[in-house]
Amino acid sequence: MTSTIGRQPSRWLKSTIPLLLASSRLCSAGALYSTYTFDPLEHLGGVAPYFEPQDPPSSPASPQGCTPVRAAYLSRHAAIYANDYDFEEYIEPFTSKVANLTSIDWTKIPALNFLAGWSPPFTAAEQELLTRVGKVEASQLGTVLSFRYPNLRLPTHVWTSSAERTFKSAQSFVRGLETDDNGINVISIYESKEAGADTLTPYKSCPAYSSSAGSDQSGVFLERFTKPIIARLNAAAPEFNFTANDIYGMMELCGYESVIRGSSPFCDLDLFTPDDWLGWEYTADIQYHYNVGYGNRASGPVGLPWFNASANLLLDNAPTDLDLYVSFTHRELPPMVFVAMGLFNNSDFGGSASAINDTMPLDRINYRRAWKSSHILPFLGNLAIERLNCSGSPGFADGDYYRVLANSAPQPLPLCADGPGTSCSRAGFEAYVRERSDLFAGYSEKCGVDYDNTTDTLTIYTDPGVGNGTAVGKREVAQFTENDFAMN
Repeated sequence: MTSTIGRQPSRWLKSTIPLLLASSRLCSAGALYSTYTFDPLEHLGGVAPYFEPQDPPSSPASPQGCTPVRAAYLSRHAAIYANDYDFEEYIEPFTSKVANLTSIDWTKIPALNFLAGWSPPFTAAEQELLTRVGKVEASQLGTVLSFRYPNLRLPTHVWTSSAERTFKSAQSFVRGLETDDNGINVISIYESKEAGADTLTPYKSCPAYSSSAGSDQSGVFLERFTKPIIARLNAAAPEFNFTANDIYGMMELCGYESVIRGSSPFCDLDLFTPDDWLGWEYTADIQYHYNVGYGNRASGPVGLPWFNASANLLLDNAPTDLDLYVSFTHRELPPMVFVAMGLFNNSDFGGSASAINDTMPLDRINYRRAWKSSHILPFLGNLAIERLNCSGSPGFADGDYYRVLANSAPQPLPLCADGPGTSCSRAGFEAYVRERSDLFAGYSEKCGVDYDNTTDTLTIYTDPGVGNGTAVGKREVAQFTENDFAMN
């Protein structure tokens, strides 16, 4: 046999050489990192504009052979101008310093030169108000649900806590969901401090809950992650004397300004790096862990009544007037419901409080944590429980199954995943609800309620005493002009 070496390459080499060259190009240092992207708006915790992280990446479509027949939703209100605490503690002090230190020539300071012509996107009077973007996003959620559940009857009622931002979120949602004027009423549930669990703000009725919980712990990491940023910015503009609170407020403005003007120079990665943003996010995660998460023993008892009430509505086989139950509240309740349901847990809840808190160390980031506030409670963050009727689903018996969604991403319930996709059988779901109830039952006792006429159950969905609410006309949700997004 005559060797071909040194003459013409074989057909194998002819076909392989281009692939090897292409592989070499893909593995070059520049190409390897050219696909890296980072969006700060997806790491802003409770200030994050609504997005759907799809974590885990399971399809939100119903499993094969399954049809939703009933669903319950709990949603945070849509985007607002600014939370009052964020404004007073972080943002207003920073913007006041910028306004008062007129001797600084920002045009000569890279990454901060935009401050020369920048003005705050909102005033103190606009705190807590719903933005135009928020109204559009809430309306869009209504439209999305109309497509997600084409076989469900439109609800006659939507429930909301009584604050203006939640009520207007519910109104905008209805305008996206209803097909005719005045077809759906919005029922407002007063945000009482003495309503027990029978409210959409049960944390306000719980003496054991403190809105400041988590501040001390998050403050520790705030000082840690901002230290190098402060050194860098103070070297560029020493007269400003940047503080940890200034940095936190600047990064919050990335989120707030984006939902008002459409974008923000504070989101620029030349100003704050991806590692800076991950430090901000972890600081917020620590805060929410101790405030409304597994680090607060009141979280499960406060979240359980909504989970129990919704589970009972979905398990009930009696005919009902509604196929879709939707409620709007504030950022605190959805995470507390997740705790009651055992979702986004960094560890087994059966461990001690110290073991749970060890999963959120204050001296370093736990990058593998399940508890990420950006995924749990962005503006308009929502959770859903679906009742699915499955027939002919391969490998599974016909019958009812139950599935949980968080911002459209299916979330398997721990120890209850015996159905198609991430769903759980009826028997499994009933047992799971009983198990979680055994852990967290006793709202009044565990909250240390000190007022009369308290209750441990949520009855607003079946109580005619809450009234019929008010109809929502199908007027335009928002008018946008070029000025709405002007960076002035």
